[in-house]
Order: sequence, then structure tokens, then C-alpha cells
Amino acid sequence: MADRLVLNGRRRKLTQFSKFTGRRFGFLLLPLLLIIAAGAWYLLDPGFRAGQQPNTASENLPQDAFERRVRDYLVANPEVIVEAMQNLDRKQREAEQTEAQAALATRRDELLNSPESPVGGNPQGDVSMVEFFDYNCPYCRQVAPAMVAAEEGDPQLRIVYKEFPILGPNSVFAARAALAARRQNLYPQFHKAMMQVSGAADEAQVIAVAEEIGLNVEQLRTDMQDPAIDAEIERNLALARALRINGTPGFVIGDEILRGATDLQTMQRLIDQARKDQNR
Repeated sequence: MADRLVLNGRRRKLTQFSKFTGRRFGFLLLPLLLIIAAGAWYLLDPGFRAGQQPNTASENLPQDAFERRVRDYLVANPEVIVEAMQNLDRKQREAEQTEAQAALATRRDELLNSPESPVGGNPQGDVSMVEFFDYNCPYCRQVAPAMVAAEEGDPQLRIVYKEFPILGPNSVFAARAALAARRQNLYPQFHKAMMQVSGAADEAQVIAVAEEIGLNVEQLRTDMQDPAIDAEIERNLALARALRINGTPGFVIGDEILRGATDLQTMQRLIDQARKDQNR
């Protein structure tokens, strides 16, 4: 029973990943911006402090008078808040991108060479394209034909599949089944078939696909219980977090991190660039 509770807790953590990343600290944003905007413009904007001289009584306004003055200024100049929000958003994006690139540099071997991550295309290829995906993600299904075309059009392309089930329990079940299918040497077939299904990728759909491609379903269900499979999914979640990939699909090609669906031309351009960078 204890082992079951631990496993259920780990699964809940997998499905709560996207909710956590989306709301973290969000409720603090507006008050923080108001404080920053008020303080910055009070100290720096000459118009806000017009007529004040050093060491005058106006520099020591009572708290309520200061708050009224701040409020009046912000009401008269609402663009101050907009500008502060825009600047904060830009700086956050820049900081996240810097952190993501640093994580890419330090965790590249884990990203490209984890023995538990399925590999498609040419396993000895000279350029790797990594995809983080969820079988219930409509955008992952949308981009799947471009993935197939990229693989078929480039005999030196290596594809690393990162199961990233963030859309609920059905997605976790499908991801665990996919990794279990690898043990019967049918991961690529299972993956491509799952990306072609319509509707929810629930347990019934997963088992139907498994039967369709010739998997031993009884063995599949047994292999799905291996803790190593959940451990691989958790590693993928942590890696995606470090790379600031909070949704699906996500791609890493060379030094580029793509968040969201893309097209074949963009994939090919980044693959070509990665190949050039390696040959310098």
C-alpha cells in the first residue's frame, strides 16, 4: 500500500506540472508593479516632483498624503503602469532565456544521450532534434507530419523523443505505454500511430493502438509498472523546466530552443544551422 501511495503521488506531480508553472507568483504581479511604478516615478520623474526643493517639508509627506499623491499621479498617467509591466515582462523573458541557454549548455549530454530516451531517425546521425510532446496535445499532432518529413528528407538526422505528459492522467498513461512499447522494439511505430489518432488519447485508445501495431498488451501493461518508466518521465519534466519549456510541443535543435508548434522549413533551417555550427 505504501508503494502504491508513493506512485500515485508521483503521478499527481506529473499532471500538476503545467498548472504550477502557469500560476507561480502570478498573484503578486500587479501589486509589485504598482509599488515599482510609484517608487520609480516619485524618485525620478521631474514632473512628479515639480517645485520641490531639497530639505523641504514636502519631502517628508505623511503616509496618507504620499499615497494620495501616488494615486493621483498614476490615475493621470496610466501609461506608467503599462510601461513598467512591459519592461518587467521583457526583463523576465531575457532572464529566462539566459537561464535556459545556460541549462542547455550544462545538461546537453542528458538531453541528447539519456539511455532511457527513445531515439528515431538515424541513431548515429550528425545532428539531433529533440522533441518534448504530449499525446493529447493537438499541436503535437499538427506538427507530426513535419517531423516525419524532416526525418525522411535527412538521412543524417537523429531524433530524440522526450515523453512530456502534462495534460492529465490520460497523457501519463499514454507516455508510460510508449516507453513500455520500447521494450518490445516498437516505440517508433507506437509513437507515430498515436500521433495520428483523433479524439482523446485515453486508455482505450492507447490499448487499441498497441493491439493495432502488434504489441503484446499483457506484457505492455506489466512493463508499464516498472518504476524506471516513471523516473524517466520525471527527468523529462525537470529537464523541460530547466529549459523553460512549459508547454507542448517543445524542440531543441543545436543551440536553439523552440517553444510551440513549428513548420518543416523552420526545422530544416535550424538543422542546417546546427550542422554548420558543428563543422566550424
